[in-house]
Amino acid sequence: MADSQLEGPRLTASEALTAWLEHLAHERRLAPNTLEAYGRIGRLYLAFLEQHRGGPQGLADLGTVTAAEVRGHLAERRSGDHPLAARSISQTLSAIRAFHGFLDRRCATPAPQLTLVRGPRIKPSLPRPVSEDQARGLLQETDADPDAEAWEAARDRAVLTLLYGCGLRISEGLSLLRSDAPLPETLRIVGKGGKTRLAPVLPAVREAVDGYLALQPFPLSPGDALFRARRGGPLGPRQVQAMVQRLRGRLGLPASATPHALRHSFATHLLGAGADLRSIQELLGHASLSTTQKYTAVDARRLLDAYSAAHPRG
Repeated sequence: MADSQLEGPRLTASEALTAWLEHLAHERRLAPNTLEAYGRIGRLYLAFLEQHRGGPQGLADLGTVTAAEVRGHLAERRSGDHPLAARSISQTLSAIRAFHGFLDRRCATPAPQLTLVRGPRIKPSLPRPVSEDQARGLLQETDADPDAEAWEAARDRAVLTLLYGCGLRISEGLSLLRSDAPLPETLRIVGKGGKTRLAPVLPAVREAVDGYLALQPFPLSPGDALFRARRGGPLGPRQVQAMVQRLRGRLGLPASATPHALRHSFATHLLGAGADLRSIQELLGHASLSTTQKYTAVDARRLLDAYSAAHPRG
């Protein structure tokens, strides 16, 4: 939607939301899952305003939104059959502010009362990595699954080795194509927001992927997804999550041992081995160093735990 159309006096609230989502998709290049979440938040927000105000809203109406109305919408999201937790409420408010910020910049329609709305206080949570022994146990346990064929066990080991050895998100690992293998010494990964980074590939990662390719039974063209499900379709994130859930159950690991925990472990173990924060930031693809700095607290806590366990008076 062109900027001239955004300035039209007859622009509806729904059209304004569509323009914002197109901006996020084409200019900000947000991930599809993020766009879907923002679209859902926006539609629920506009539906609340229509119900509260008794009819469809236009662009000018969005500029008159009051702090009480936004608080009322957030209170509604906290209740009902599927109430949102404090973190989700905070994310909802952040999305609403981003939407109105777009309307202010592109449509000259500010909503000044939004500055009066405060989100819930959220205690910062630290990443919850698995230990090196636990990570090694997850990788080895893939070979002990009695219900998996040999090629599936090799696939599971390759996926987990990739996530742990390269610090990838699930979506990034599953986005690899057949043409990407055999893996090069460095992978070019497109992460959140379309940001590209380089991920060095360890020999163990390359060997695990080669082992999977030697066993997997499906004919793959260069543009096909590298990792395949049991019936031949692309392997999905939920299948990887379910696989790790089975593995951690057999190993007695906590629920925090997830595929994403392997990415946290990648960063924490590198930090413990002496890597600097800037390098870890680049390897993980974090936009802000403050995000990466959380791992220093994790590593410090791990060292204190080890000290307490080993000290005679601990």
